[in-house]
Amino acid sequence: MSDTTSNEPSPSFAIFAGICALLLCGMLFGASLWILAAISAGGVLLVNKFVSATWAQSTVASRQNIPSEIKVGSLLDVKLQVTNTSRIPIFWILVEDLLPRWAVQFDPPTLAVEGDRIKVLLLWPGETKDLEYQIRCNRRGYFQIGPTVLETGDLMGFYRRYRVGSDPQYVTVLPEIRQLGAYEIGSRRPIGEIRMRDNVMDDPTRLRGIRRWQPGDPMRSVHWAATARTGTLHSKIYEPSSIAGATLVLDLHESTNPQHNEPFRSDVAITAAASIAAWLHESGEPFALASNGRDAADRIRTEGWVGDHRVRGEATAAVEMLSESDRRRPVLIESGRGPVHLKQMIRTLARLERTDALKLSELLVESESRLSAETTVLIILQQATPETIASIVSLSRRGRAVAVIINTHDINDYSSIAGPLIACNIPTHHLSTKESIADVCRKATLR
Repeated sequence: MSDTTSNEPSPSFAIFAGICALLLCGMLFGASLWILAAISAGGVLLVNKFVSATWAQSTVASRQNIPSEIKVGSLLDVKLQVTNTSRIPIFWILVEDLLPRWAVQFDPPTLAVEGDRIKVLLLWPGETKDLEYQIRCNRRGYFQIGPTVLETGDLMGFYRRYRVGSDPQYVTVLPEIRQLGAYEIGSRRPIGEIRMRDNVMDDPTRLRGIRRWQPGDPMRSVHWAATARTGTLHSKIYEPSSIAGATLVLDLHESTNPQHNEPFRSDVAITAAASIAAWLHESGEPFALASNGRDAADRIRTEGWVGDHRVRGEATAAVEMLSESDRRRPVLIESGRGPVHLKQMIRTLARLERTDALKLSELLVESESRLSAETTVLIILQQATPETIASIVSLSRRGRAVAVIINTHDINDYSSIAGPLIACNIPTHHLSTKESIADVCRKATLR
């Protein structure tokens, strides 16, 4: 532990200066009582400093391991043990387990604490006491639990000591996955695994039946056996099919995801993306992810965490997120199938945060070469600037199958964004609440 550093003189320094002045006056004027008082005060000051230092150095805190992943709504048990390793009692020590301030501000909070994460303890020599509480994780995310800050000092308040007792641990709260009622967003690729309701492209491997030949039918579709039997031209009828895979493009830029809508709207977008990915996995279809958001785990790896704090305020600031990010690389997961690929997708979606780096139009330009040509580019956004709409239309005109999910509660906001896209034959869908996720991908076959 370390003393609190400040530009202002500490109370102990002022007392020490007073003792020196009293001792000097006693020696100059021959006042033995003054000298005795100065020596006694100095002794008390030294004893208090020794006691506070001993209490600080002899306190050990340890944290019980917590799960690295849990689901939304689950309870997380946190247990800390604080031990006095010295031979003298510690009359008071303040133990606080820190949580990110932004995670406990909303109503209901992102992390709802049940129990006490702050305690003042009295520890006898060799005694160990527990600090236990529970956290109900109401929203998805990547959260830092801890560090544990220990604060103690002498009984007269001359010295205060602070220390980080245990390093933080991190937990990923996985997003909620909802069952889709239907998914009818198909790419322009024929001969796929699923049958489409609308005629995207005839699949020559799926013969549905025959009918009389009509002007305009291609000669390659003539059913020659039926024609020979009846003496009248007949044409084959094929079932339309398509690949239903999707590359989920998730916009999490701060300018188009305003703070007054958070954290609800971004959680709706993440839940929708996770639900679509889970449905595609169950159907054996490919899925991928591209986002301009920031991966919280990547933030921790690049920014790190400083474990030596001079004051308690700095320890508290260590669990706060930086307000700006200069990270310009998008979060990309290549197209794939299987449970491992789905797990990676869900984990990444859980950790995504808003950022001020790449805008959606810049993301589409940056990642277009890495987007799968076999899947539909399914864009989820809250707001769309003219540059964003132009980028989406341009992507569609270059041959990509594009669909847009507009994540807004107001139908007027949806209409203003959807109008220019519908005029360019780009399907749009209104995502108003989490309850609408089940039907948001219905009736959306691309032509």
